[in-house]
Amino acid sequence: MDTDNLTKRIQAGLALDLDNEIHRISQFIRSTLRSKLHRRGLVIAVSGGIDSSVCLALAVNALGVNKIYALLLPETDSSSSSTALGLQVVKHTGVSYEIKDIAPTLEAIGCYEQRDAAIRQVFPEYNSDWKSKIVISGGKEGAINHFQLVVQTPEGCILKKRLALKEYLQIVAATNFKQRIRKNLEYFHADRLNYAVIGTPNRLEYDQGFFVKNGDGAADIKPIAHLYKTQVYALAKHLKLPDNICNTIPTTDTYSLEQGQDEFYFALPYQQMDAALWCYNHQIPSEQLAQYLHFTDAQAKAVYRDIESKRRTTAYLHTPPCMIEDIF
Repeated sequence: MDTDNLTKRIQAGLALDLDNEIHRISQFIRSTLRSKLHRRGLVIAVSGGIDSSVCLALAVNALGVNKIYALLLPETDSSSSSTALGLQVVKHTGVSYEIKDIAPTLEAIGCYEQRDAAIRQVFPEYNSDWKSKIVISGGKEGAINHFQLVVQTPEGCILKKRLALKEYLQIVAATNFKQRIRKNLEYFHADRLNYAVIGTPNRLEYDQGFFVKNGDGAADIKPIAHLYKTQVYALAKHLKLPDNICNTIPTTDTYSLEQGQDEFYFALPYQQMDAALWCYNHQIPSEQLAQYLHFTDAQAKAVYRDIESKRRTTAYLHTPPCMIEDIF
């Protein structure tokens, strides 16, 4: 298959009948709430990113503004632009909302303390005036994935060192407090209102395990988990969300240094990652993907291996509690 034909196949595979998809998701939300969850409405945490914004708009389309409650849950490391975008989208949709700064809770529970202690094992001089993030390296080049810790001094100097497993795990474990505290607040309001909680992962995130177990992975309904990121962006425009929401670049909004999702987790930017995952799911040979991405065959094979590796290593995140025998 030549590159032009593969391009057409990928474009066709990722194309959506947008009106039909909105109708299908809206029907799914209504029927699931009514016949399965037995809840009156939906709670959603809004980050200002594309996924939560689209989920909010879909929820409003399905149920109307009076049955949606939105939460904006910033903390110390959140970008100010995230809160601004989140405010814009909740005001655009007209839903009731609340802003709750979760930093004091995270401080009390030891999130920042435990994270900083691990960072100081790598950079002893690190303190709260510095900024930091974790970046992934190696996978696309065919090497074993490894993580690097990037820090920025108050003077703007960037330093980078390879991160050992022990420190990596502690930084991630501490950071996961953020998603879990947010989810606690979502379920408080869901219980208070007799609502269900929306989860906002797209297909890339759900398939590749880019979520925190019992954090942002916990939800009663996940309306876009079947959609590639490209399709979510297409829905955002069709739903007439504000332009700066539709054009937002995916970030983790978790570390104090700005961090793209492809820096931290995915092997590629989302447009290429969508194509790679679609090709993998449709058994497209790696050499054809390589031509499409303008990669070497070795690089394309490495991307496929990374997809497989992430599915294996994150299977635990999808696993329900293990029991000796089924009860129901």
